Amino acid sequence: MRVNWDAFLAAVQERGEYPTMEEAERSSRVVLALLGAHLVGEVRNELAARLPETLALVLLNPLQAHEPLVPERFVRATAVWIEGATEQTAAWDVSAVLSVVADIAGDDLLNQILLQLPAGYNLLFGRPQPA
Repeated sequence: MRVNWDAFLAAVQERGEYPTMEEAERSSRVVLALLGAHLVGEVRNELAARLPETLALVLLNPLQAHEPLVPERFVRATAVWIEGATEQTAAWDVSAVLSVVADIAGDDLLNQILLQLPAGYNLLFGRPQPA
């Protein structure tokens, strides 16, 4: 079931402790564009079907990744795409967005997502152990 735009951004805003919805939206767009470059096939389509339509399109039309990024490089790439971000703030942004994505995905889909990603992404999704 697709989550609505306002509910998704409100959850990201709360987790990221962002002062505005615009900051939550900016982080969501960047993180989902990078995540979309790492997911393929039915897993990416299933996740997109659960996201608000605008963000589903971001996930389905990702930034191009030439190779799968390990979690540290994913955070660094996020920092590059968010104006004024540092690696520390980008890690916060990634965690805020991906923990909401994990909740929306549920354990079964999250496990399938994690299988497509390099080791260590479970922590970025806010899951100390694989789901």
